[in-house]
Amino acid sequence: MKYPGQIAVLGGGSWATALVKILTDNQVKVSWYIRSQEDIDYLLTKKHNPKYLTSVQFNTDQLELSSDINAIVASCEHIILAIPSAFVAAELSKLTCSLKRKTIFSAVKGIEPTSELIIGEYLNQEFGIPFNYIGVITGPCHAEEVALERLSYLTIACMNKRRAHLLANMLSNQYIITNTSRDVIGTEYAAVFKNIYALAAGIAHGIGYGDNFQAVLIANAIAEMKTIIKAIKRKRRTLYHSAYLGDLLVTAYSTFSRNRMFGTMIGKGYTVKSAMMEMNMIAEGYYASKSAHNILERKELFDQAPIATSVYRILYKGERPRPVFKELQTRLI
Repeated sequence: MKYPGQIAVLGGGSWATALVKILTDNQVKVSWYIRSQEDIDYLLTKKHNPKYLTSVQFNTDQLELSSDINAIVASCEHIILAIPSAFVAAELSKLTCSLKRKTIFSAVKGIEPTSELIIGEYLNQEFGIPFNYIGVITGPCHAEEVALERLSYLTIACMNKRRAHLLANMLSNQYIITNTSRDVIGTEYAAVFKNIYALAAGIAHGIGYGDNFQAVLIANAIAEMKTIIKAIKRKRRTLYHSAYLGDLLVTAYSTFSRNRMFGTMIGKGYTVKSAMMEMNMIAEGYYASKSAHNILERKELFDQAPIATSVYRILYKGERPRPVFKELQTRLI
């Protein structure tokens, strides 16, 4: 099947690599921006990303690779943004070509820390991109399972149904089942907060709480998420669908979840700095926790968000995990 124009993927991490694999498996030609020219040279020679999902082999004839973000963006009508949220502003500040009239789907699952906006809102306010041209790619879906071609589900959210269906068709194959949604704001905020709740699950695991507590924690997390998202953007939605609850469950429980892994290390006594150094990967929930705290403060939602608030206290206030969770356990039902 042929698609209008090329599609660009911005980012060289594991999720970007997984998305490029899906697209190229579907015979879609991909323009791929990777910041490091050294990584590009390695990929062209060895046919795989040197740092992430190294088992995935690429047919480089299907790839246009460049460390020049302007060259990649200028050549494409459709763009998937898969850069960690902490670096989105810095990377997009390199642009000299316009993003207007291009369809941009965020696969970031984080908050831009300076503006404290989800990526869709950031693209709209900073670059003037209409919401009809902005979408979100969400799970439940881990990059590592995509590499193994284990059956996974993706939800493509966009206010414009045609654009959502176009990308859904690009990404659908024998190991990827896609759904579409118009709830761009809700799915993106859910993707942000599920990382924070996965950190909480990891911290609980690191402290030594068992499966019984984890079940109560995640049941309360979905209720907390529902309250927060409703306060931010009131809309008829069912948070028990896979894009919300499913993504939360896999991020909170999976051994592939870097947010759970990061939280487990914090629960075991690692400092934030030492956990980051040992993981050598970005845990989006860490950055999201600070911005989410400020959002909760503006919305006066502290009392209704004890889990997110507890994670913030541990990560940014330096409070010890065990007494914070001792207090939290009395708030859960």
